[in-house]
Amino acid sequence: MMKAINLGYVFEKYKGLWVTLTESLDTVISADKNPKRALDKALKKGYKKPTLFKVPRENNAYIGAAGSYVTL
Repeated sequence: MMKAINLGYVFEKYKGLWVTLTESLDTVISADKNPKRALDKALKKGYKKPTLFKVPRENNAYIGAAGSYVTL
């Protein structure tokens, strides 16, 4: 089983941006409004397989059936 990773700091600091994360998913490599630029920055830093992730602007939790959202 994979260990849970707390990405709360990513949400707080990078709302609405594309971020690249290290393979262990615990460190932000780069961030940008444009996904290609975020990825290019990570590749330029020497990371071969960064994870690209769009950080939502709002922290909405999904609960239950389709269309059921709760804002935390």
